[in-house]
Amino acid sequence: MGEQTFALNRRARHEFTIDDTFEAGLVLTGTEIKSIRAGKANLADAYVRIDRGEAWLIGMHIAPWETANRTNHEPKRTRKLLLHRAEITQLLSKTKQKGQTMVPLRLYITGRGRCKVEVALARGKQLHDRRRDIADRDARR
Repeated sequence: MGEQTFALNRRARHEFTIDDTFEAGLVLTGTEIKSIRAGKANLADAYVRIDRGEAWLIGMHIAPWETANRTNHEPKRTRKLLLHRAEITQLLSKTKQKGQTMVPLRLYITGRGRCKVEVALARGKQLHDRRRDIADRDARR
């Protein structure tokens, strides 16, 4: 059994030029993983920030689990990403370059049942770049 994708950030590929991608684990609670498996996660407004030597996923929405009681999770809480120290140091140096940012592309569960996030190191596109992409797409049709 392979990976199963549960959330995509389609807007990220439209608004950013992807330079590099990497995989990061995600610290979740029990009700969060149940909601993700039910397909109730959204990466649309999410981004990644490195703070005090740790990577954090900010703005991802995971809907509350319907049958949970008072132990239910906060839908938009900040979630910790699991990366090696060397990866965090490398990403921090790359994001300090002009125009570099980190955005999540997809949320998936591996064949071993681990929840992962594909994060991209990206540069924001200018308006004229977006128009050129649309014109190229229309020309191919």
